[in-house]
Amino acid sequence: MENPENPPRFVTAAEAGLTGCRTCGAVNPGGAQTCYSCRSALTPPSAYSLQRVWAWLAAGLIAYVPANIYPMLRTTTFGRASENTLVGGIAELFSHGSYGVAFIVFFASIVIPVAKFLAIGYLAVSVRRPAALGSHGRLVLYEVVEFIGRWSMIDVFVVAILTALVQLDFAAAVTPGIAAVSFALSVAFTMLAAQSFDPRLIWNAEKREYE
Repeated sequence: MENPENPPRFVTAAEAGLTGCRTCGAVNPGGAQTCYSCRSALTPPSAYSLQRVWAWLAAGLIAYVPANIYPMLRTTTFGRASENTLVGGIAELFSHGSYGVAFIVFFASIVIPVAKFLAIGYLAVSVRRPAALGSHGRLVLYEVVEFIGRWSMIDVFVVAILTALVQLDFAAAVTPGIAAVSFALSVAFTMLAAQSFDPRLIWNAEKREYE
């Protein structure tokens, strides 16, 4: 039986003279410069990568502010123009009874971006300070953020499709607003922040907590 007060000591890859590839996950000898499996460049885990994480995350937060303030869509119908922000569009969908669509837009535009900001920030802080979530839980959280990142452009795709399809000259036209560009930048910056985070730092932090 293992004593929870005295957890077993584990050895990191660096201590074992090995280097893990972030691209394919293959384990390489410590002195290797490129991965033998995918030929990607090998870099040891470094806390300096957190500077890039915080920089991209801050850029994403800055871009997310105008994405919620300025119009996402500008609709022109028979010469009359109307503009909708993200929140305004969600409220209008609710008022027209489109609850399912409104929930999807709300989840994709508000819940997911805010959750990604919080998750990436938590991961970056947890490798420097003791965290309540264990190493396995943090790794799962990182994988979830990486998976969700590819679906975060759903709002931008909808705007692009509407802009391409609804172009009926004077009768009706849809054009993207500045918020669409800001939202796309925010998503791109948060994806770069997630990719800049080195998950190997989680295990290094776990080892420091054990010692």
